[in-house]
Amino acid sequence: MKDLIIVGGGPAGMTAALYALRNGKSVLVLEKHGFGGQITYSPKVENWPGTLQMSGNEFADRMMDQILVQGAEVDLAEALCVEDRGDTKAVITDDGRTLEARAVVIAVGVKHRMLGLPGETDLVGEGVHFCAVCDGDFYAGKTVCMAGGGNSALQEAILLSGQCEKVIMLQDLPEFTGEKKLQQALFARPNVECHTGVRITALRTEAGTLTGVEIMPRFGGTAQFIPCDGLFEAIGLIPENEAFRPLADLDERGYFSANEDCCTKTPGIFIAGDCRAKSVRQLTTAVADGAAAALAACRYLD
Repeated sequence: MKDLIIVGGGPAGMTAALYALRNGKSVLVLEKHGFGGQITYSPKVENWPGTLQMSGNEFADRMMDQILVQGAEVDLAEALCVEDRGDTKAVITDDGRTLEARAVVIAVGVKHRMLGLPGETDLVGEGVHFCAVCDGDFYAGKTVCMAGGGNSALQEAILLSGQCEKVIMLQDLPEFTGEKKLQQALFARPNVECHTGVRITALRTEAGTLTGVEIMPRFGGTAQFIPCDGLFEAIGLIPENEAFRPLADLDERGYFSANEDCCTKTPGIFIAGDCRAKSVRQLTTAVADGAAAALAACRYLD
């Protein structure tokens, strides 16, 4: 039995492991896909304090090396559910195991909703992006498309319009749904072009590089090719928290309703990272959650 099982091997989960290990706890980290989480899709990370530039994979590798040196155990497995058994918690995995610990940190993150187009996944981080703060600088002086029309898309586009030569908004609904003030601020910029009522139907590439997108009117018409250097998508985030609903309250969007202390209604269960309800989701906020959750777990264990 471990002191702590951490469900999720992204920046929040691995930071939680680091802090727990340095407090003398035994730790197992479970990750269902690949250690590092979504940061591994970023070819360049330039907003990590104290580091001029690194790749997301480099950052993830450093974190993994750090927790392994401290004595962490890691395992590629999906946690299907967590059962509260009083003084112990049981994590049921997709390969039929039941793993026990005295406490659990859930740091499963979120996944970006995608368009579902052929080749889209292969272009993530190399032409298809989700974060203007993270990746907008790579398109300074270039043309980008933004898929989406809500507040997130408008805010991302405002940031991009300050760096890019041109920002082309592509909204599948007849109108933009974000706040009017955001729309006014964005559409007043001379380098912003808008299309509503259109679907992105294909991504065009040459030698593996994105060259543009194909759009089609939703209610009839002909396809149109729009050349661009990059595509940013802001069509929603999908938290993967439903399996843990019995242990922690979820808000109306499916995020964990945990405060900055990362505690839940279930003693011994803690939350960290992008799966938690918050206004800012960045690398720095994920690792901050990991530290807070681990220290709260250590207090509980002690």
